[in-house]
Formats: sequence, structure tokens, C-alpha cells
Amino acid sequence: MQKNLFIRTYGCQMNVYDSIRIGDVLKPFGYQITETIENADMVVLNTCHIREKAAEKVYSELGRIRKFKTARQRKTDQEMIIAVAGCVGQAEGEEIFKRSPWVDIVVGPQSYHTLPELMAQLMRKKKHVIELSFIEEKKFDLLPESMNGQGVSAFLSIQEGCDKFCKFCVVPYTRGSEFSRPIEQIYREALQLSSLGSAEITLLGQNVNAYHGIDDDGNIHSLASLVKYIAKIGSIKRIRYTTSHPNDMTEDLIEVHGSEAKLMPFLHLPIQSGSNKILKDMNRKHTVEQYLETINKLKLARPDISFSSDFIVGYPGETEKDFADTLQIVKEVGYAQAYSFKYSPRPGTPASIMAQLPEDVKNARLQILQNLILEQQNAFNKSFVGKKLEVLLEKPGRHANQITGKSQYMQAVHVDNADQYLGKIVTVDINALRANSLGGVIY
Repeated sequence: MQKNLFIRTYGCQMNVYDSIRIGDVLKPFGYQITETIENADMVVLNTCHIREKAAEKVYSELGRIRKFKTARQRKTDQEMIIAVAGCVGQAEGEEIFKRSPWVDIVVGPQSYHTLPELMAQLMRKKKHVIELSFIEEKKFDLLPESMNGQGVSAFLSIQEGCDKFCKFCVVPYTRGSEFSRPIEQIYREALQLSSLGSAEITLLGQNVNAYHGIDDDGNIHSLASLVKYIAKIGSIKRIRYTTSHPNDMTEDLIEVHGSEAKLMPFLHLPIQSGSNKILKDMNRKHTVEQYLETINKLKLARPDISFSSDFIVGYPGETEKDFADTLQIVKEVGYAQAYSFKYSPRPGTPASIMAQLPEDVKNARLQILQNLILEQQNAFNKSFVGKKLEVLLEKPGRHANQITGKSQYMQAVHVDNADQYLGKIVTVDINALRANSLGGVIY
């Protein structure tokens, strides 16, 4: 009998990938994805612990879901299984059952492959079940080889966890230490995604350029080696990877940006701060000078490359001088886009017990930084008006007869009357600059 599965995904692209694979894990047991929570036999919240008050937001959502569970039971006398997966599940554990006793399953990000077993336990014991083990090898080995298609652009998880222990970050505590999947396992998944219609693959990891997977003979391969291997798949036209750490931008990875045409000329390379003092306090283990040296090497290898980054403002101890240094590096690099956040404490991290800056100071600095980033993004996008871009058309746009896609540089590009080109890479004459996108006509 077919059963309906509703998955709500929070946070990063890694979680998007995990949600897709949760659907794959449960599909053999009769579950099909539904977009409406009211009709769901099972609800999975795949959570993220990176943002401020992440756990409280999940508890609030669980309160809303409880109403659907109660209504379903009254109306149909059927149970709705509620599962909390992901990093909030890992961080909160048994506390979730105490605060939201209507939750049935809690499962960590390295354990979602056990969901069928946990559901069987739930049926037998008729009480809460939990699994928070860090056994990455088992997870990937036991995921089903068959999968649902992701569309023309797909995510592929190659590495999980992080050993860097930045003082503001919860990832080492919720995702565990660094683990890289075997290269042949990744290649087979890329082949399958390609057969399902994906022309673009984004390789994912919490610290993706620390990838060091083994092959069938026990040899260790770097991310550069993996990129070259996947590039051999003819129907894969574009390769990207995220998120990177500056310390793991090795010489062979920099070189492959210049030698492999399928690797897109756009790199997300977070620095977090432009102040060496703050970088040291964050335990980032690199300096501004080292970061800029890496940027320059990448530009030499691939002159048309553009960059994105992450910035945290208002980190404990940040002075006006430190903030000015952050603005300076933004100006020096000239980012195509960037993500910026004011610092907020994550429970259990070293930075959370440090003296905090006033909220009004953090808010003011964030506004200044975001204005500068937006100015740069607009200038970058404007520079392509009157030029041509290669655009992978992915899906219908918001307006009638509109198709939207991505350029090499991750810009959203809209064209009209191009349904026949869906899933293809086309040359677009850019003729319009919009708020967060570009418009054009197919050349």
C-alpha cells in the first residue's frame, strides 16, 4: 500500500542531498513524496543547527505538526509518524522527546539509513526510538543504489564532517570527524544521476576540498583527482563543489581549475573575517595574506574565475579596526556574491561563552557589509549586460513562458519561450539587469 512521506528540509545543500536520500531509503517500503503535510503518513524534519535559535524553530514547527497528527488520528484513526533528523536531532537527542513527546523518531545525520529499522522498532515497542551513531561508512554503504532523479542539476555528497574546530561552528559536534566516500562509489552515483537527466553535478562536503577518498586498490585520491574522474562522464557538462576551506586549496586543485573545462569558474571560498586577529580567535588556522595568495593563484590558473564567500560580523572581540579589515578584503577580492551574518552563539561551541558584542553594534556592521556586498554583486552582474553567457536552463520561471537557469557564475538567468531547451546549455545574449538575476534571449 502506498504511503505518503512529507520531508521539510532546513539549512545547507548537504541537508537537501540527505533529504533526497531519505526519500530513496523509504521508497522500497511504499513511501512516496507528498507536498502536503495534511496527507502525510510520515513527516520528517531534516534539521540544521547552524543558524541562531535553530532548535527553538524546530520545536515551534513540531508544535504545528502535532495539530496535523491529532487531526489525522481523529479523522482516520491512523497514526502519523513524526521523525526529527539532521543536526538538531543529533544535538538535542532525548531532549526532543521530553519537550515534544509526540515525536516518534530522532535520528542523526549519519544514521538516517537506519530509518526503516527504527520504524520497525517503533511498531514493535510502541515507544520513542533514537539513533545518533557516527558510522559514516555504514551509512553510505547501506544507502540504496537506486535513487530518484534530482533534475538537470544535482547534488552529490562526497565528504562529511570537519576536523577544523572553528570556535563558532557546531559541525564537528553534529556531523563528526572528516570522512570521505570511496571514489568508485561516488563515480557510480554520478553515473546514475547522469542517466536520470543531470547535466550538472555539485560535489558536497562540510569541508569538501579535504576530500581524500580511496579507490578499489586502496589508493588515496584528492578532490582534484575526483573532479577529473567525474569529468570523463560525457553527459556531465558542469562540475561544482562546495563548501571549501582555504587551508585545503591544494596545488593540484588550483591547477585543475585551469585544466578542466567542466569545472565551473565560480568558487565559494569562505574567509569569515578580514582581520588576522579575529581569524586567530576563530581558530581558522589561516591568515588574510594566505587567503589572498590562494585567490591570486586561482586567478592565474583560471583568469575568468569569480568568487563567493562567507562573513561573520560582530564576532566576540571584534573592534572597529577588525571590521574595517573585513570591508577591505571584500573590496580587494571583489566578490560576485557573498553571504554575511552577524555572530550568534551556538550552544556548546567555545565562542558561545566569550563576551558578546552589543546587538546594535552587530546590526550596524552587518548592514554596512551587506550594502557593500550588494554593490559588488550588482556591478558584477551589470558587467555582463551586452555580453553572452552559457546558461543551463533548469526549470520554468515565475512568469508565463519563462524559463530560468544558471550561468557559469551561479547567476540566475531568465529567458522567454524556450521550453524546448529545458535541460540544455544555451548561449544567451544578456540584455536585462534585474534585482537578483539577469535576463536575455537565446543566441
